[in-house]
Amino acid sequence: MFDNWGISGTLYGGLSRLWSVTVVAFGASLLTYGLIYLTPGDPAHTILAQQLRREPTAAEMAAFRADQGLDEPFVQQYLSWLVNVAHGDFGSSYYSSESVRELLALHLPNTAELAIAAIVVAVVIAIPLGILSAVHYDTWIDHTAQVGALLGVSIPNFWLGYLLILVFSLGLGLTPVSGSGTVGHLILPAITLGTAMAGIITRIVRTSVLDELGKDYVVVARSKGVRERLVVYKHALRNAFIPVVTIIGLQFGFVLNGAVVVEVVFQRPGLGTLLVDAVFARNYPVVQGVVLVTAVLFVLINQLVDLAYVAIDPQIERGVRS
Repeated sequence: MFDNWGISGTLYGGLSRLWSVTVVAFGASLLTYGLIYLTPGDPAHTILAQQLRREPTAAEMAAFRADQGLDEPFVQQYLSWLVNVAHGDFGSSYYSSESVRELLALHLPNTAELAIAAIVVAVVIAIPLGILSAVHYDTWIDHTAQVGALLGVSIPNFWLGYLLILVFSLGLGLTPVSGSGTVGHLILPAITLGTAMAGIITRIVRTSVLDELGKDYVVVARSKGVRERLVVYKHALRNAFIPVVTIIGLQFGFVLNGAVVVEVVFQRPGLGTLLVDAVFARNYPVVQGVVLVTAVLFVLINQLVDLAYVAIDPQIERGVRS
């Protein structure tokens, strides 16, 4: 006999997640397209001046606008672009006539590699540090961890990136200055991007573990003579991980934003450098494609975080259905 409530609940959850992705993607695309449309200046003049290396004529600019659909009303431009995106066509670069979809496919793996490496760095630093800070509450270990977390959050990415290049690349010669392709190219960007995340996650882990250690079930376990290591790592830590998973998922948005700065500093060919170059060049189809893909990735990661809740604590799913 089928669990009708379970099936309908699963279907509702799937449709809800799909609706969330759709709404956010639509909102991000409309906002980006609208802001670009309202941006002062004429992309036809900017692009033709760079391509022709001279002042373009009025006829040349008019021909460019007609070819790219820039002479149409805003609503018509947006709807045409939206229909094309729904069919997998993000348009073409104004400069190279290269497909935006191909540009995204070329640059996305480098950004994904950096994002994953940064999250790994942050988790490896933050979780042990947060646990130690909570277990040794109000000691020198706790105070040191708190100061380290504060510094991690406070130091700007670009400043830390240049400092690491100065010390480890130019000074010690241990890592490449810029580029991508090897583990050496990834180390400093991942540390730069992961440090601020580590500071935030450390504080969340510390707060969450402290909260769990003060609950009744921990007091009962200790009163029964359960070893402190088991109390902390088997019981308290499992429940404390739920808000930690949440913040790690939400920090993915920070990683994508921070990647713009870090990729520029280390000259990595990812979505960040692609976006910055496109903004300065008024290469609007590329800007729209990068923003849309980034927004969709952010929502998808948050949906995966929701699913991770159930993996950590199956009672959450049962509680939602009851």
